[in-house]
Amino acid sequence: MDKTLQELAAFLHGTLENDDPALRITGVNGLVEAGPTDISFAIPPYVEFCHKSRAGAMILSPEDRKLDRPVIRVSNPKQAFAELLELFRPQEEVERVISPLACVAEDAKIGANVAIQPFAVVEAGTEIGDGTVIYSHAYIGRHVKMGRDCVVYPNVTVRENCVIGDRNILQSGCVIGGDGFGFVTNNGKHNKVQQTGNVVLGDDVEIGCNSCIDRATVGSTVVGNGTKLDNLVHLGHNDVVGENNLFVAMVGIPGSVTIGNNNTFGGQAATVGHITIGNNNVMAGRCGVIGDVGDNQILAGFPHMSHVEWLRQQSKLRKISELMKTVKVLQKEIAELKKEK
Repeated sequence: MDKTLQELAAFLHGTLENDDPALRITGVNGLVEAGPTDISFAIPPYVEFCHKSRAGAMILSPEDRKLDRPVIRVSNPKQAFAELLELFRPQEEVERVISPLACVAEDAKIGANVAIQPFAVVEAGTEIGDGTVIYSHAYIGRHVKMGRDCVVYPNVTVRENCVIGDRNILQSGCVIGGDGFGFVTNNGKHNKVQQTGNVVLGDDVEIGCNSCIDRATVGSTVVGNGTKLDNLVHLGHNDVVGENNLFVAMVGIPGSVTIGNNNTFGGQAATVGHITIGNNNVMAGRCGVIGDVGDNQILAGFPHMSHVEWLRQQSKLRKISELMKTVKVLQKEIAELKKEK
């Protein structure tokens, strides 16, 4: 595929500067990897380096620097880059058939234009919405309800009675509805508590590879519309997660945590159980949240504190070796003063 700059500007609803009618864009790439027929993008703090890229054209915001090459100005360069990736590198089309090598229960309700690939399993009482694609070796348990236009990649497990909304993406190896970690200890023995609930995912949710969302002990573990989980994320039983949250790799949320909307959890962040987190917060990487959190906060460290305070502490910690040298000098001087008495 190749496109003119004017075609791309129209596609992105952007403004074209320094048009080169002879240039045909054949690909989309990063700043470092891009070549003369590629288009790339930059956002702060990388805008100051974009002139060093070999890209034939750039996507920048209206306020960014001028360049000596074609530029398409848009309000959100990162979103525009994502749209061009879909344009130049569309996903491979999957044949919309149910493979005779798939194991699909006779009473399963399968919508129109659905693909179920070889060796996938769809158990009894399950409903699969129109346009959904289930790849090989995925397992969809009994009485699952799955919405429209979902993508279920190989080796995904969706356990019994779970509810999956529309346009969900379940990446390889994730488990939806595994048992919550519930035990009662009696006379030194850990006895399993039956996990009788389910998991409910809203619309436009994405679950990363090898992430796990536990079913509730009773009721539902809930993930709201638009929330995205990276790889190796764990949500415990009876968590209630709102809309448009981001969980970066290796985040761990134990049971019975309530999380509002538009929160971001950095890599390896974690919380204690049975707390409430509000809206529009950012938990930096490896942040350990040990109590309730309100709205509009940026937190870091363990135990959690404001990001500004954490930065102050880290700055002081880096001076400890110098302070220790000063303490040793002072101790020596004090000892000599005592001898003089």
